[in-house]
Amino acid sequence: MNGICTLANDRVYDQLIALLNSIEVVMGQTLPICIYPFDDQCDRIRAEIRNRPNVTIYDDQDSIRRWDTFMQRIAPERLNHKLRLYGAHRRFCAFDGPFDNFVYMDADTLAMSPLDRVFGMLDKFDWVVYDYQFLDPSKIYNVNSAKLYDVFSDERIRSEIFCSGFFAAKRGLFGEHQRETLIAQLQAGDKEILYGGAGEQPVLNYMVMRSGLKSCNLGSYLPSDKSTGCSVTSKHFEERNHILYDRGTRLTYLHYIGVKPQLMEQVCAGENVMFPYRNLFLHYRFLHEPQKRPVFLDPPPAEPKTLSPSFVKRVLKKLRLAY
Repeated sequence: MNGICTLANDRVYDQLIALLNSIEVVMGQTLPICIYPFDDQCDRIRAEIRNRPNVTIYDDQDSIRRWDTFMQRIAPERLNHKLRLYGAHRRFCAFDGPFDNFVYMDADTLAMSPLDRVFGMLDKFDWVVYDYQFLDPSKIYNVNSAKLYDVFSDERIRSEIFCSGFFAAKRGLFGEHQRETLIAQLQAGDKEILYGGAGEQPVLNYMVMRSGLKSCNLGSYLPSDKSTGCSVTSKHFEERNHILYDRGTRLTYLHYIGVKPQLMEQVCAGENVMFPYRNLFLHYRFLHEPQKRPVFLDPPPAEPKTLSPSFVKRVLKKLRLAY
């Protein structure tokens, strides 16, 4: 059985509702969706999904504890409750079920296309992603570590790394034996090659690459005239009927990377703050509650400088994937 997974708590409630509504629009109301709990603060989510029979919250406590323990053994500093990314590793529960094949999507994404092509790639590959994180290895690995290039070749580092906000994989990956092998390798010294300024993302990249999974990044796999961007830092996307297109090709998903949950919460509450593709987000967030959608009569303020185009957009320009 195929399904979609995400990770959420009540703090990202508005983002989650927008994601669920976008999936409903482009893929229908029957595709099963599993929400992995970031923490125990999920009361609003539980109330909402009572009216969404295809959506469940993962409640396998043995699985949740298993992955909590895994992270505790390899990187306890990433489990500090004061850190924003404390529970981000719980997306790893997707490897325990309930779907044979699944696509994981962060709560701050919107579905823009059906995922048939992505699921189909799992017939050839163990791991499928679609992003351009490989353009900046420094946010995944400690590129100043000499040991890094003993573990992975420079070619692999420059081509295989990925953003953990969107990936497709299969149930059963990283079973007990593989987990213990990875733990032993990290504790033996591999841990120093991981980038320290993030939560689970460097860990997941390491797990996939160290395990030798057969992976595919559609960002580099597809012909340049068929591939698209996925990030809100690319502001050239064209919107048609609440779907985005990149140079005429429909996006697979849009990732509101860099947009803080507080901004989305504020705009849903009626505060006139700005971020890229704000109206698109509001459309999906209030799809079933149009009467509650805020109406802004005044022009929005300028976007925060932190949301200026990133290195990804600059490099994509060189690759003619953005303009």
